[in-house]
This record gives sequence, C-alpha cells and structure tokens, in this order.
Amino acid sequence: MTTNAGVIKRQGRSALARLAIAALALTGVVLMQRSQLNQPSLWVTNAAQAEQQERLRLNLLKQLPTFGFDNVIADWSLLNFLQYYGDTPARLQTGYSLSPDYFDIITRRDPRFVDSYLFLSGTVSYQLGRPDLAIQMMDRGTAALSPQIHPKAFQIPRLKGLDQLLLLGDVPGSIRSHELAAQWVKDTPDHAFLPLFEATAAFLRRDPNSVPVRFQAWTSVYAQAVAVGDRQTQERAKREILALGGRINLKDGQLEFVPPTVKPSPSKPPRK
Repeated sequence: MTTNAGVIKRQGRSALARLAIAALALTGVVLMQRSQLNQPSLWVTNAAQAEQQERLRLNLLKQLPTFGFDNVIADWSLLNFLQYYGDTPARLQTGYSLSPDYFDIITRRDPRFVDSYLFLSGTVSYQLGRPDLAIQMMDRGTAALSPQIHPKAFQIPRLKGLDQLLLLGDVPGSIRSHELAAQWVKDTPDHAFLPLFEATAAFLRRDPNSVPVRFQAWTSVYAQAVAVGDRQTQERAKREILALGGRINLKDGQLEFVPPTVKPSPSKPPRK
C-alpha cells in the first residue's frame, strides 16, 4: 500500500510539474502577445520589424510543449491569424508571408479543426501561390478526420481538389479528392453537395480540360472567399471566370456569374 501511495504521489508531482511548465511557457507567449497589443503602432511605424517579432513568436509556438493544450494553441493561433490577416495597411507593406506559419501550427496542433481549413486554402494557395504547402497541411486533416468525427470534414478534400485542379493542374489528384469529398458528404446534413462532387469527378475523367468544370470550380472559390471575407481571392476568382469566357452581372445587388458558351465540336460532313 505504501509503495502504491508513493507511486501515485510521484505521478501527481510529475503531472503538476508538466502543467507548471506548460503554464509558464504559455504565459511567456501571452506576455509577448500583450506586449504587441500595447504597442499597436509598431505595425504602422515599422511593419518589417513587427513582422520579424511575430515570426519569432510563431517559432516559439511551434516548439512550445503543450502537455494537452494543443486545441487551445490551435484556437489561439487562428485568432491571431485573423488579427494579422485583417490588418490591411500592414499587409500591403509586408504581404502575407506568415500565413503558412500560422496554419502549420494550427494543423499540427489540431488537424481536426475543420473551420481553420476554410481560411488556409485562400491565403496560402491563392494569395501566396503555394498550393503545394496548403495541400500538405490539408493532408493532415484528411488523415485525422472522417465524417463520423466531424460532419463538415468533406470540405477539406473539396478544397484540396479545387487547388489541385485550378492551381496545380493535377487532374487525377483532383478526381481522387472529389471522390473522397463525395464519399464523406454522403450521409451528412450537407448531402445535397453529393451530385456536385460526383459530377465534377466524372466530368474531369471525360474531359480533363473541361471549361464548365473550371468555371464552376472558380465560382466555388469565389463563394468560399466571400464566406471568410477574403477579398483578394474574390478578385482572383473573378479574373479567372472572365478569362474562361464567363460573364459577371449585378442582379438585385448580388453578383451573378454567367457561364461561358461552349461551342460544340464541328460535325463531320456526311460520307458520300
């Protein structure tokens, strides 16, 4: 009995020590963040220096032992990303080069954080032009998730499939991603998307360069960018839609995308 009690006490002290270390580490990061908040003008007066300080803080977060606080770190990192992303004057000076650092932390700490992927694709793929990095991070989500774990998990292979198709030209990869999205959405409240995902995969098998599929894909990218307030990706999507031959109308105060007219293949003259 004495031996067991001693083991329990040692385990308790060890757990308390780990919690204390985690608390101290988190406190250090919080103090760094609070210091930044107390000097908001730094992004205005010296955006490059502010970005360097933020990069150091993110590097610390990457190395921070969490001892079970992974979800907290992921949530906090997304909130900080939104603050970083929303500082338009500073982003005009420094760009969005820290976006991959935020999402690397988020997808490593909590790959099941489905909502975070809605921001990842637009900022890393479409703004930074690094769909390869975005797909690596989305792969963490598809490896950790299933429709049983989260009913919105299908969004990740759908986003991945759009990046593969529109930015990488990886048609076979896009087909596989859309097939996975179809499989995952089937028995969820969003099953109405099933025909869209299945049709996209089927069209790409028949015509890898399908203009209607690419038009529909860019309209989806635009809608997603609107949902998360990503104006740059909205503008990118509109340019791509126009380049495909689509038209943009304003109807009842809302943008309406008109698909391009696809000319049918010329028929062969009948044999005599």
